[in-house]
Amino acid sequence: MGHKTVTRADLAEAVYQKVGLSRTESAELVERTLDLICDGLVQDKSVKLSSFGSFHVRSKSERIGRNPKTGEEVPILPRQVLVFKPSNVLKSKINKSMVGSGK
Repeated sequence: MGHKTVTRADLAEAVYQKVGLSRTESAELVERTLDLICDGLVQDKSVKLSSFGSFHVRSKSERIGRNPKTGEEVPILPRQVLVFKPSNVLKSKINKSMVGSGK
């Protein structure tokens, strides 16, 4: 399967092609959008993008993990994790594309 990662440059190029801003303006727009998303998440807010999904930060408590190689128990420290929940619109687009491609 040929998976491709969408990069910031790809997003900026798509904005350039669709909206007609200059390449520099398109790159700045993409950067500013991503900065706003990051800032919201750092401030412990949920970020919702209509018809795409929502991002939020979840706290995970400390727990005991196991090294699979040695079986040794190791504490896993409490941490914050980023969670993405896709919208129903995005889910249905993905499912339709999989049906159409025979996957």
